Amino acid sequence: MSKVSYYTEEGLKKLREELNQLKDIERPKASQAIAEARDKGDLSENAEYDAAKEAQGLLELQISKMEATLSNARLIDESQLDTSKVLVHSRVEVKNKSNGAKMKYKLVAQSEADLKTGKISVDSPIGKGLLGKKQGETAQITVPNGTIELEIISISRD
Repeated sequence: MSKVSYYTEEGLKKLREELNQLKDIERPKASQAIAEARDKGDLSENAEYDAAKEAQGLLELQISKMEATLSNARLIDESQLDTSKVLVHSRVEVKNKSNGAKMKYKLVAQSEADLKTGKISVDSPIGKGLLGKKQGETAQITVPNGTIELEIISISRD
């Protein structure tokens, strides 16, 4: 059974564009590289041919994974999100109880995650720890260097 992922319209568009790039541009390049290597003679001792075939196999695997992701992708209407608790696509402001640092995160699907822009995956330890929590609650989250306590300051959908 495949896992359903929820995407914004922008995230879904980006995923489709990336898949089209692989299919329409990278796949023909891989085929061309194989054809050129094949033209160089004996295939049993042709490292260039072997490398091109391996690259094509990896490309096809990547395309297959992206197609599976897209087939299980669901578009989420952010205007309909419940802001009483942390959900996928919620924007959450949290406070680290040990050092008082405040942070803002948006919980997104794994492929949309980008820490530089404050987007964290719902599959990450912090994302999993925040899901379902309400404003004012504290989430105890196990991270690689121990356990942190994050207090939910606000939840929004902007």
